[in-house]
Amino acid sequence: MKDTTRDSVLLRLRRIEGQVRGIQRMVEEERPCADIVNQVASVEQALSGVTKLLLTSHLRHCASSSPKAVDEVVDLISRHWR
Repeated sequence: MKDTTRDSVLLRLRRIEGQVRGIQRMVEEERPCADIVNQVASVEQALSGVTKLLLTSHLRHCASSSPKAVDEVVDLISRHWR
């Protein structure tokens, strides 16, 4: 994985970690369920973005040189988006 991709993934994951902590606080504070659900959906979308970034990186740098790696990516995609 390129350094720029790794840095971007780590930054996104740290941001997601903060969002999850925020959701925990919302639950503890008994905030409205609709507000909590909206934040959970936001985290899910953010994680999906990390997944897409990782898969793109894998396709560009690993799978392009190996048919086995392409099969691996297809398997990852099919497991992730069932």
